[in-house]
Amino acid sequence: MFDLKQFEFWFIVGSQDLYGEETLRQVAEHARIMADEFDRDPVIPGRVVLKPVAKSPEGIRKLFEEANAASACAGIITWMHTFSPSKMWIGGLGINKKPILHLHTQFNRDIPWADIDMDFMNLNQSAHGDREHGYIYARMRLPRKVVAGFWQDPEVRRRMAVWIRAAAARRDGEHSVVLRLGDNMREVAVTEGDKVEAQIKFGWQVNTWGIGDLAERFRAVSDGDAEKLTAEYEAAYDLAPDLRKPGKGRAARTEQAKIEIALSGMLEAEHAGAFTTNFQDLHGLPQLPGLACQRLMEKGFGFGGEGDWKQSMLVRAAKVMAAGLPGGVSFMEDYTYHFEPGREAALGAHMLEVCPTIAAEKPRIEVHPLGIGGKVDPARLVFDAAPGPAVLATLVDLGGRLRMIVNEIETIKIEKAMPKLPVARALWKPYPTMREAAESWIIAGGAHHSAYSSALNVAYFRDWAEMSGIEFVLIGRDTKPERLRDELRWGEAYWSGRLT
Repeated sequence: MFDLKQFEFWFIVGSQDLYGEETLRQVAEHARIMADEFDRDPVIPGRVVLKPVAKSPEGIRKLFEEANAASACAGIITWMHTFSPSKMWIGGLGINKKPILHLHTQFNRDIPWADIDMDFMNLNQSAHGDREHGYIYARMRLPRKVVAGFWQDPEVRRRMAVWIRAAAARRDGEHSVVLRLGDNMREVAVTEGDKVEAQIKFGWQVNTWGIGDLAERFRAVSDGDAEKLTAEYEAAYDLAPDLRKPGKGRAARTEQAKIEIALSGMLEAEHAGAFTTNFQDLHGLPQLPGLACQRLMEKGFGFGGEGDWKQSMLVRAAKVMAAGLPGGVSFMEDYTYHFEPGREAALGAHMLEVCPTIAAEKPRIEVHPLGIGGKVDPARLVFDAAPGPAVLATLVDLGGRLRMIVNEIETIKIEKAMPKLPVARALWKPYPTMREAAESWIIAGGAHHSAYSSALNVAYFRDWAEMSGIEFVLIGRDTKPERLRDELRWGEAYWSGRLT
């Protein structure tokens, strides 16, 4: 669904007129070689676009004005080939609206010991120029990503790619809508939040449509169109035996196909990248959207259950960041624990809506009763999540600011059969330990809903949070709840003073 090559990342190389035309010609040529290599590297997911060498206050401001106006530009990469006095950059940086990666590198890898002279030093002085450039960001309190190392080093390219994916996700959100079908689940606190603040921070419009709009579209879907879609289901997934013959099971599957077609049409019409449903608001639908939601997540849409719009936009952002990477992304909910000593684990699922991109094996469509929502038995995809490293990320509104919390986890194989729990599910060991992870998550105010990803690691979410200007909290291998409590208290002073 996502072509990250639609996003441009402008490569702006700094210098100054002091060095003369020959030096500036070499700076421009080196910049061209680097930009071309970055753009051709399959590790770099977006397009790297070279811009003229930045060498005057007027030229620098003009570049940032153009970047702000360029819809395709999702971020800016800066590098100081020579010394570039930072007062020249104040005007441009002061108006900049794009995420910035400060690449601290140099064109040559090695010092040419036998031939080095002052001409070489004046041309290749990134160690000098990038410190001047870094100072002005710190002085102006501007967020940016800093990546240091030789520009042809695979690790440098990998870290650049992480930031590029995060910036692409942010740009995607600036042009998108969260389509809320109804409101949040009644009486629930954590799914509430400041939608205006979310739009200021992330660009997302968070708007509401009545469930009647979806029900009207559902009724208009023809049986023929639904049957065409169910043929796709049969090709992509296993089917329970009762779905292969006329009866309630097959009818439920067809109804989910009609819901998927109707909901897909709404999302397209409203330019929405994410959506929510609420089992308390299903008037006009025969069953809770289950398979339909799973399928739309598989196609790249964000989703949040029970009206949780914050997690729906986070799932969408994670899906954009993960485009083309192995693994998957899904909406997730912590459900219950296994406290056997030495084998502690958490079981995650949702009523129905877990994305099949995280499945270990081919999912199976089944129809079973659902003891919530008050509708007929819904069709859903049933599977276990693939084992391996993963992360859980959540967004919470603390009143006046937003916080992202990320927990590193290890998804493990489910060894015991659960015949009476026919839903998609994941079992994981959280880091650092079950006790410490659970205590830390609760201390930080983490939600029971999250974005689960086996395709991404912490770095992607940290970069996205940083460029969005929100607080980031990591629960990882070295986290101690007591220390985290102190850090959160210190953070209160920073974030309250900065954002209120």
